[in-house]
Amino acid sequence: MHELSVCWALISAVERLAQEAGEDNIVHIAIRVGELSGTDPSLLLRAFEVARLGTKAEHAYLTIERCDPRVKCTECGLENVTRPNRLLCAFCGSFRVKVIGGDELSIAAVEFAATDVPGTSDPPVAGGSAKLNTEEEAPHV
Repeated sequence: MHELSVCWALISAVERLAQEAGEDNIVHIAIRVGELSGTDPSLLLRAFEVARLGTKAEHAYLTIERCDPRVKCTECGLENVTRPNRLLCAFCGSFRVKVIGGDELSIAAVEFAATDVPGTSDPPVAGGSAKLNTEEEAPHV
């Protein structure tokens, strides 16, 4: 089950992001998983339960956005969503297509828990969390 090693890499990348942001508690990780990535989302969820133990993401939950395969036809130039086992142009039917999406496995967002500052008695602000949109900042897992 390679999903466990994928989750270990995910946790490692997210812990680096937390360290860079000066955060200690990760509460939510959102990822994008393409149909062509070779990764089973249900197995990722199971593996995440094991991989997160003893890490800054120990109490975090994982959400997965599934991404359909997208191709661009090299003959007519049309871009379209297709099925994993039918990588053809929807307009002209050509098999000469380039995969432009659906093979990703990337971090979409990470949410950190608000941390109390020692010596203060103010209650945390509602929705007190830091959210880092990592679409451009984070590496692919």
